[in-house]
Amino acid sequence: MNQRSATFAIDTGAATVSKRRAFVRHFIEMIAAMFVGMGVFGGLATAIFAAAGSSLTDQSVELRVLLMAVYMTIPMVGWMRYRRHDWARTTEMAASMVVPSVVAAAIAWTGGLEAGAALGFQHATMIPAMLGVMLWRYDDYAHPHS
Repeated sequence: MNQRSATFAIDTGAATVSKRRAFVRHFIEMIAAMFVGMGVFGGLATAIFAAAGSSLTDQSVELRVLLMAVYMTIPMVGWMRYRRHDWARTTEMAASMVVPSVVAAAIAWTGGLEAGAALGFQHATMIPAMLGVMLWRYDDYAHPHS
């Protein structure tokens, strides 16, 4: 009987480690997708504004913050769908990124934050919000994806 208990405890421990690894891997993948989006879409936006005779930095702080949300959310949504997350989980995660961005843009609009601070606030609140959604739905994020 002790042997079964020991075997069961070992199996449970391995399963827990596997879930934690899957969870951390998913979080890292989403952050990586966001960085790719910032590079690709940020570069595209820079080129578009340059072609129009302007620059991204000439735009309002609010627009820059909201564009940054778009840059990061689009590839994250694409990656989650690629990993076969349903639309409900994908929408929750997108909201965890967009809501802090809208708040940062609103604070900037009132004059409460300058450009660098608004973007910093956006990122400093978005990452914990994403992690919070992941922890809330731990079982959805803590399994290997196909």
